[in-house]
Amino acid sequence: MFSLLAALLLAVSAQASVLSVQNARFSLTGPKSMPLRSEPLSLLYAASPPIEVGPKDLLKLTFQIVDKETGKGVQPHQTFLRFYDEQTREEGIQPVRVTPGGKAKFELNPSKPPLSLPPTPEGYPLNVTIIIGSSLYEPISAPLFDLVLPRSQPAPVDPLEAAFHPLPEIQHTFRAPHKLPPRFISAVSAAVVVAPWVVLLGLWSQVAPSPTRLFSPSVLPFVLCLGAFEVLLFWYWVDLKLGQVLLYGAGLAIPTIFAGKQALSSIGNKRVGRK
Repeated sequence: MFSLLAALLLAVSAQASVLSVQNARFSLTGPKSMPLRSEPLSLLYAASPPIEVGPKDLLKLTFQIVDKETGKGVQPHQTFLRFYDEQTREEGIQPVRVTPGGKAKFELNPSKPPLSLPPTPEGYPLNVTIIIGSSLYEPISAPLFDLVLPRSQPAPVDPLEAAFHPLPEIQHTFRAPHKLPPRFISAVSAAVVVAPWVVLLGLWSQVAPSPTRLFSPSVLPFVLCLGAFEVLLFWYWVDLKLGQVLLYGAGLAIPTIFAGKQALSSIGNKRVGRK
């Protein structure tokens, strides 16, 4: 029951947090303040026909932003007019100042256009859209009218624009593959390289002492501890850090000391017994 009531209250608050634009109107005056056109605006559809502004005309746009539920004026966080040219895809965003009572006014003089106004070198109409944003209300984005301005200079070309065009394909020149020697020559060369190692291992097997007590119960633990140290060093080279190696090495050193002492004692006792 409580969750249902909370959902209803949330729905009511969401419906109350809606803005509305009222008393929206534009007026176009010519030289010497001669009225040319004046019409109300609606957010449901754009005004028709497009508004044509001459070089010496003045366009005024007024509206008021109110809370749709209470009817009180609201000053949103952001209010913009977006001018967009569908042909050239140029756009401009013009901030609009809104009073605490929600009233706003924007004037456009083609002789002194704002810097945010996109260039119109071909005279294409600009789509004018109002954008209102607030953290307490739902945002608004609605078309107002199409605006035809006097032709202006084209937009300056960015010096870095050429760097973003496709570049010519890079043609690589590869060297011809090396010719392989005959298989017989390769086999003889491999035999010459391997032969000294075969001779070395053969001679080593004749003179190397045989580890007779390497796997005895008294010596094998010491050999395993030494092998564990080798594994620890390899693990350090692959993954471990120095602090971890010192920690694991300290723990491994204790059994290594006792195993080494036992191995040396066993070997010493055997030598004494032989004598």
